[in-house]
Amino acid sequence: MVRAGFSSTFTGYRRAKHVAVAQTGAMRATPGQQRNLPQAPTLPKGEEIATYENYLDAQRAVDYLSDKEFPVQHVTIVGSDLRMVERVTGRLTYPRVALAGALSGAWFGLFVGLILTLFSEEGGALVPAIILGLGFGMLFGVISFMFTGGKRDFTSQSQIVAGNYAILCREEHAQKASEVLATLNPER
Repeated sequence: MVRAGFSSTFTGYRRAKHVAVAQTGAMRATPGQQRNLPQAPTLPKGEEIATYENYLDAQRAVDYLSDKEFPVQHVTIVGSDLRMVERVTGRLTYPRVALAGALSGAWFGLFVGLILTLFSEEGGALVPAIILGLGFGMLFGVISFMFTGGKRDFTSQSQIVAGNYAILCREEHAQKASEVLATLNPER
């Protein structure tokens, strides 16, 4: 009897696990497509059918193939000539660091205050927690900036950018893909 209960629980767990994976979108490929995906990181194989200077043009070309009912599961977009680009967005100053630290601390104080308010019989912990979080956030932000010694007193955003994007297609479908892409209007 115990074994039967364990078996049905385990089966229910497996079923729930598959439903959860499907709902989160972790598995986007259909079972037939999964067999074609490599298990380890590998370079894609195929014939280069087009090259574009930016990703949006390459994406537009694949979308065009899809619109023309080409089997796009045989197509890969490969970015080459990768570069790390760091765009400087501003200068860090003590007032800016203090403001950022205060805002971050206030959010943390709000979180702590809500927890304290939920679990206490008296509900007056929210505002003092926000004020304390604001003060400590400002203090820690300014102190940590002071310790950098001006070595990095700017803000920036980094991203990896490719110099060009090639569209590869499996050899058996490359000719048809080239023919379809030849009808793509560059102004589209």
